Amino acid sequence: MENVESEEDVSHMNPIRNPSRMNPKLVIVMGATGAGKSRLAIDLASHFPVEIINADSMQVYNGLDILTNKVPLHEQKGVPHHLLGTVSPKVEFTSKDFRDSAIPIIDEILSRNHLPIIVGGTNYYIQALVSPFLLDELMEDMDESCVNSSLGEKQSDYKCESGSDGSTTSYNRLKELDPDAANRIHPNDYRKVNQYLSLYERSGVLPSKLFKGKASEKWGRVDNSRHDCCFICVDASLPVLDKYVEQRVDCMINAGLLSEVYDIYNVNADYTRGIRQAIGVREFEDFLKSYLSNAETSYHHIEDRNYESSRPVPTNMDGEMLKESMRAILDSDDCQHKVLLNEAIDKLKANTKRLVRRQKRRLNRLQTIFGWNLHYVDATEALLGDFDVSWPRHVVEPSVNIIKSFLWEDASSMPNSDNLNSMQIQSAVDLRDLWTQYVCEACGHRVLRGAHEWEQHKQGRGHRKRILHLKKKSQNLCFIQHQSSS
Repeated sequence: MENVESEEDVSHMNPIRNPSRMNPKLVIVMGATGAGKSRLAIDLASHFPVEIINADSMQVYNGLDILTNKVPLHEQKGVPHHLLGTVSPKVEFTSKDFRDSAIPIIDEILSRNHLPIIVGGTNYYIQALVSPFLLDELMEDMDESCVNSSLGEKQSDYKCESGSDGSTTSYNRLKELDPDAANRIHPNDYRKVNQYLSLYERSGVLPSKLFKGKASEKWGRVDNSRHDCCFICVDASLPVLDKYVEQRVDCMINAGLLSEVYDIYNVNADYTRGIRQAIGVREFEDFLKSYLSNAETSYHHIEDRNYESSRPVPTNMDGEMLKESMRAILDSDDCQHKVLLNEAIDKLKANTKRLVRRQKRRLNRLQTIFGWNLHYVDATEALLGDFDVSWPRHVVEPSVNIIKSFLWEDASSMPNSDNLNSMQIQSAVDLRDLWTQYVCEACGHRVLRGAHEWEQHKQGRGHRKRILHLKKKSQNLCFIQHQSSS
């Protein structure tokens, strides 16, 4: 007699999509720029039936493939990639947009009995996907009487600004309106500044008031997530990542980065929206302005000039000639433009390194403050030594073991699976002082937001060295004053 398994029996054998579980399984690969997130996700396809959903806020846009470091088609190894280069570069793709786009894609992947893997360094995208609380939905959950009782029927007259200087104007308005909320975010975080102003305009309630109490407790946590999430964080030491960033920028220049930034350049562009926010666009502005201004003078004999806005590029043919000439500047004797171009490249490297540090701090915050159970895999040795040998052994194999344990729920064999104990969680909750601004005078009046960030800063090597230097300087001054008076 033929042994036929029922659909229910088969579903219980499938750890990815099991109807008996309320929350489907989801793997999220995080990490700083250059650590190897995309490479790992693709390599995992050799062990699991995976499909990848991009969660990088710049890679979602169509265009700037080199600058945003999108995985080329030939390196995807046939693994399906979603939300990679699919969004118009002119629109603003928010965390809410990402979540609303990603959820149906996840459902489709699960319906194929495949494992969805979210890959990206944009934490607020991932938070929007896995957290039960999202800023844009707060008003839907609030009682109408609660909203009106706070500030009556008063509505804000503030309108969100756009344009190159709009973010500064909007931030000043927010600071005047709600200093507590303004202290919590960076002045250049255009998206969040306008989000706060828009929230106040709709509700008449101060953003800082909305984020206190139960809303603050819910935000960022994954306890009640719609998915059962496994977080893998690809990590590497900062010196190794810094070296990799410099090498990658040089490779991007050789691969045609200058042509990409040339094509997107526009003197009247808004650098606070869409793909123009990407690191590497604004850095080349001074160089391109000087270079194209000089090119406009050189090509004055061309009568038919079809400008895109105020961009001084005559025709497609001349544009290609200008690109070719621009690429040759680094090897030429054109001192003026060569200096500007080298400065732009150095800015790109420096700003990318700063991004790496911000990403690592934010990942640490997700673990310490919000209790995310991040499973770290160290790619330092792979990036330093024989990649083909070290990468499978030190990154891929531990990740495979983590996912196997996650899928079959054998938590005891999962590496790095120690959750925060109750005391650590309580300590993390105590550190969630999100609304206090600290200023470190010793470090050039650097602004820190929140007690956790302030404590981390005080423990930093640079801060301690400056404090020691100031103490020695003070002691020397006291000694001199004592000698003078004696």
